[in-house]
Amino acid sequence: MKPLLLALTLLAVLATTLTGCGKSASVENTKVDPSPVEKSFAGADDAIKAAATKAVNAINSTDYTLAMAELLKLAADPKLTDPQKRAVAEVLDRLKKATDGAGKEAAGEADKG
Repeated sequence: MKPLLLALTLLAVLATTLTGCGKSASVENTKVDPSPVEKSFAGADDAIKAAATKAVNAINSTDYTLAMAELLKLAADPKLTDPQKRAVAEVLDRLKKATDGAGKEAAGEADKG
């Protein structure tokens, strides 16, 4: 229950942080490598693998908000192995850095305008 509560809390924080933020050119130019998730979930059962694939597809289409939401839901699954948990955490960290950097750049451009 605690992992689910943590994931939902993180999802709520993420949603409020990113609400209203449109994709800027900097987000589209910031590439996040989803390969740790792809590799660690390659042999997972179908339901878990489908959730991981949905997150990877979102990353590949630069829909980082959806990717984070899917990865947070995935992180709450108690069936994940330690390598899978580490892969999810690593990619979530990369996504956070990519969106934080894009947000700072957009704020700087808004100050100029």
